[in-house]
Amino acid sequence: MSSMDMGGMDMGNMPMPASASSTPAAAGASPAAKDGDMAGMKHGQMPDPATAAKALSTGTMDMGSMDMGGMQQGAMPGMDHADHAKGARPSASSSMSGMSGNASGDSMSGMAMGAMQGGNAPPDARSPDYSDGVGYGDRSGMDMVPPKVGRLLLDNLEAVHGRNANGQAWELQAWYGGDTDKLWLRSEGERSAGRLEDGSAEVLWNHLMATYWSTQLGVRRDIGVDPGRTWAAFGVEGLAPYFFDVEATAYVGQSGRTAARFRATYDVLFTQRLILTPEFELNAYGKADPARRLGAGVSDASLGLRLRYEIRREFAPYVGVNWVRRFGATAGYAQRDHQPVFDPQFVAGVRIWF
Repeated sequence: MSSMDMGGMDMGNMPMPASASSTPAAAGASPAAKDGDMAGMKHGQMPDPATAAKALSTGTMDMGSMDMGGMQQGAMPGMDHADHAKGARPSASSSMSGMSGNASGDSMSGMAMGAMQGGNAPPDARSPDYSDGVGYGDRSGMDMVPPKVGRLLLDNLEAVHGRNANGQAWELQAWYGGDTDKLWLRSEGERSAGRLEDGSAEVLWNHLMATYWSTQLGVRRDIGVDPGRTWAAFGVEGLAPYFFDVEATAYVGQSGRTAARFRATYDVLFTQRLILTPEFELNAYGKADPARRLGAGVSDASLGLRLRYEIRREFAPYVGVNWVRRFGATAGYAQRDHQPVFDPQFVAGVRIWF
């Protein structure tokens, strides 16, 4: 058998004796069954293990005379079983007719491969979409529609102690909508001596244009003791690199008036609750407005530092300092009104959102 390639033979279909005593050879084989000669075996019989081992070790096993009729039909594709039906002993050439070459050849190229490849998939094969035949069913109502959300943030609600006067100030933002579009409200102002000195309110439509960035379009209304002004507003708002919150807005008003506002903040976390927030704001106008004590060009700038402690995320008291500087004609109006051109302020307040 060392010279014969038996690859492809299903050895699981060859019945093996449970013990030597139970084999036909042990019970009394034909006298013709000698060591190394298996021609005398009866149809379907196999030698006892000792005889088979000796025949294999000496190389005298005669595969041509070995009766293969005991194998299950179909175990060796291409085998001619006609001789078995007639009771004759098949030769090696007739039994192995499906194979190319002689009994001593190593090539299996002539074997028909149809039984090994192609055809239908086995019953337990996995389905291509891994559904295993389970339908998806009705998925109505499962669309991921982003919900509408709202928020009100009182960023600064504080008492102010300046060079010439004490007062109160506020900055707030509120919005409502989805991920793409929101209705946005923004307001800030100052109150002193029991009256509203200066303030503004903006209503904007916020539209997402890129990750972390959105455009804003709406109107602004100036309020206070001076004459009110109405502006069309458009700008951008978002998170710049290194986590700077940025707002840049341009305004167009009546009588050819124009204005611009830039604001940036940044949170420095000393701990998860103790946070320092620097804030910078710059305002400019295209033309002078003496009624509101504003000159053309850059009118004022402010820089603030506020240190807050978040007792809860929604509630954080803070203390800080704010420096306000007026420029150009706006500084001249302040001097004539006996107001400081440079005004350092101490502030204390609370930040609330819900």
